[in-house]
Amino acid sequence: MAKEDTRIGVVGVGRMGSNIARHLKDDGFTVSVVYDVAGDLASSLASELGCEASDTLAGVTVGADVVITVVTDDAAMHAIFGDSGDSLLDGASGRVFINCATITPQVHVDVETACEKVGASSLEGCMASSITQAREGTLYLMCGGKQAVFDQVKPILDSMSTDLKYIGTSGQAAQVKALVNMVMNINTAGLAEGLGLGSALGLDLEILMQVFSQTGANSRVLETDGEDMVARDHECYFSSAHAAKDSGIALSLANEHGLNLPLAVATKAQFGKMIEVGKGELDKSGVAELTFPGRT
Repeated sequence: MAKEDTRIGVVGVGRMGSNIARHLKDDGFTVSVVYDVAGDLASSLASELGCEASDTLAGVTVGADVVITVVTDDAAMHAIFGDSGDSLLDGASGRVFINCATITPQVHVDVETACEKVGASSLEGCMASSITQAREGTLYLMCGGKQAVFDQVKPILDSMSTDLKYIGTSGQAAQVKALVNMVMNINTAGLAEGLGLGSALGLDLEILMQVFSQTGANSRVLETDGEDMVARDHECYFSSAHAAKDSGIALSLANEHGLNLPLAVATKAQFGKMIEVGKGELDKSGVAELTFPGRT
């Protein structure tokens, strides 16, 4: 799949999708068409990249060989791959869809089945990174689907990422991603409680974080979110609302297998509370607003 011979479309050009498109363009790929339900986002990005902003999903399929989708949830995935009305499946024979959203694993299976019925292919490209990595092409990608499809689009995946894992069949990458985010969310909520209690005790939080970093309290979240929690800098890279959604996906999987995960339940409740108090669009570090004295 040579760069110059492959037309790439991107559906969902919010923070992640737009930066994936920018990187692929910078890396020499032909980004031919973009689409978003917020048409102004698509038009602005299209002007920047010198490509088409399609008014329809079917128009994306016509204008691209490979389509990368970055949508919000299960409902959005079902909508763009609908079996009637405007749909990416219209005229999709021979197309490949790389689906990057964090959604229920079964939805990826359903999309793969729907694509194959019209002669198209699909692949999960689950991301465990943020906006900066999308822009720089340094995503951590977990892929699921047919091995042959993975091999076919690997040049694109390699461009998007610095660490690329083929997990297995359709749905399995989404299962892994759900577990990644479940554990990350637990760590985030736990750190917020530790720092919040430290604040209530009047401890020096800079020293406390240094101690955390050299002991069993250390975590990647401490590195990425600790200072933001203290400074109340909650610029959104991964929203609290998305954290609640993703913990819910993991809990649904646990329920299917009869497992009780009390930490995941409590964490989902915390991020759910962020939505209830109108702070769901804050970064996940914003969960500290629920635990520091004198805040929410």
